[in-house]
Amino acid sequence: MATSILSVGRSALTAAQVGLSTTGHNIANAATPGYNRQQVVQGAALPQSFGFGFMGQGVEVSTVKRVYSEFLGGQVRTAQTTKSGLDSHYAQIRQIDNLLADPASGLSPALQSFFSGIQELSSNPSSIPSRQAALSSAESLASRFQGLAGRLKEMEQGVNSQVTASVSVINTYAQQIAQLNDTIGRSQSTTGRPANDLLDQRDQLISDLNKEIKATVVKQGDGGYNVFIGNGQPLVVGGTPSRLTTMASPTNPEKIEVAYQTANGPVIVSAASLAGGKLGGVMEFRSQSLEPAQNALGRVAIGLASTFNAQHQLGVDLNGDAGGVFFTVASPVVRASANNDTTDPAVISAGISDANALTTSDYRLQYNGGTNYTLTRLSDNDVTTITTGLPQTVDGVTLNLASGTAVAGDSFLIRPTVNGASGISVAITDPKLIAAAAALPVTPVGTAAASTNTGTGAISAATVDGTYTSPLSAPVTLTYDLANTELNVLPATDVTVTVGGVPTTYPAGTPVPYTDGATISFGGISFTLSNAPDDGDSFTVAANPAGVGDNRNALLLAGLQTTNTMGDGTTTFQGAYSQLVSQVGNQTRELDVTSSAAGKMLSEATLSLQNESGVNLDEEATNLLRYQQAYQAAGKVMQIASQMFDVLLSLGQ
Repeated sequence: MATSILSVGRSALTAAQVGLSTTGHNIANAATPGYNRQQVVQGAALPQSFGFGFMGQGVEVSTVKRVYSEFLGGQVRTAQTTKSGLDSHYAQIRQIDNLLADPASGLSPALQSFFSGIQELSSNPSSIPSRQAALSSAESLASRFQGLAGRLKEMEQGVNSQVTASVSVINTYAQQIAQLNDTIGRSQSTTGRPANDLLDQRDQLISDLNKEIKATVVKQGDGGYNVFIGNGQPLVVGGTPSRLTTMASPTNPEKIEVAYQTANGPVIVSAASLAGGKLGGVMEFRSQSLEPAQNALGRVAIGLASTFNAQHQLGVDLNGDAGGVFFTVASPVVRASANNDTTDPAVISAGISDANALTTSDYRLQYNGGTNYTLTRLSDNDVTTITTGLPQTVDGVTLNLASGTAVAGDSFLIRPTVNGASGISVAITDPKLIAAAAALPVTPVGTAAASTNTGTGAISAATVDGTYTSPLSAPVTLTYDLANTELNVLPATDVTVTVGGVPTTYPAGTPVPYTDGATISFGGISFTLSNAPDDGDSFTVAANPAGVGDNRNALLLAGLQTTNTMGDGTTTFQGAYSQLVSQVGNQTRELDVTSSAAGKMLSEATLSLQNESGVNLDEEATNLLRYQQAYQAAGKVMQIASQMFDVLLSLGQ
């Protein structure tokens, strides 16, 4: 009996010691990321029959289990991958928002300055300084376009770097998870007991993996994890990891794509299937925010350059020549897929035929055989079926088969506006080449007020009628006589003054009465004098065969600022840019709000998991005292059993 009591006490002592060790382990790892508290699972040992009944044989420690909820753990992983993806996207798009919406460094002030320069030119079209100022403002505008495009290009390169770095991290996690799968499987098959700390490490790796990419976990019967990404591509199967890699896009060598490494080589994984995590967030930023912003900014640049060029070429410069190209316009980018047939490779060319009809989308052109092509607008997947071959014009872009032979399945990426902002520049350097005058007809007579005038008198631009047959042989000067309120005209000529629609003709050599706003005519030339000239102020009318003082085309150029020349005639240049800024701003705000909501969901899911699996130091302190008292009581039982055994020995002496 004493032996039985000693055995019971020893089992109790062992159970208490295991409890103390487990409690201490929990306390030590209270701050360890991914650690789940552990509990001792114990039960009564099999009783022994003594005839009069069964007597207990103490306690047995069945196992030490970790307290973990697969359901809550899955919720945390889902919330984590969503939060990481939104944060990644938001951090990137906020840079674009700050760039485009900046009141000083954005495009809006440069646009305003440019058209202010053109308006100033229209007020003094013969002034070289005014022309130079207009040219300088145009160069500043082109430089601003190029600067914004360059910053967006840097972001594009940054995305490539982040994709490469994220793929490397994912591969590292996959390798570690596979190793833990193997270690856990061998440990549990040998002992038949859960490898708690190893399981925690694996779950923490799964959580970290979901920060990078959305991963689906399927638990196997042996306790191993199979991990899948994308559309079901296996990343880890048991103890075998797969590998992701990166490669250039077949249709855009500057764009890095994620690929799944197979025995037959890498296979690109669709960016749409890589939602969630840092990798999914940065891929989504590129496709939904960065590329549309590049295209939209390029569309404004191309629309401005094309429309301004068209109007400028209708005018006449200071040399009397027709206006030329004012801005250079970037051509659409066309890239053939690397998978196209290379026997006699087809070369597709694209040109902008109507800048007003341009969209902000990229396009995919696929040859189906015969004369059939399929053109897909990638922004909304709108499909245009071409059955009559090329050339064809869609959304202001004309496509043509420039050379080579297309083979069924050949694919081409068409990017009409992506280089619009980076490719714009001012094509002229001589201010005399600005075509401020109207081409048809060029005004053959120019007017000017003397620079020495002291009054407020002003002379309007001159017009001519059918009676004007030959250029003025010499300038005609009108000098104001304040005392007599009249004009002296030299050289002498007949002058007609029209006031209130009533004309009065004054013979040559006769002073002409001055009336504010009256129309003065001679030799088929008409103009008005207005305001209050001072005594001796003079005004000149002279031949102008090159249209030096003509500002009619400059006025039309300045008027383009408020003309709806973008988006099929629905908005102005500034309006199109404002749409871009608004779109990016709204998307940024939406991501900010959504990210905050996702953060709240992650916090709540993590709190629920911690309430279930986390270490509560107050609870562990209570357990520590309980196991300590149990250990002391078990020791007392063993002490009593020893004393009873001594009594039995003394009776035998």
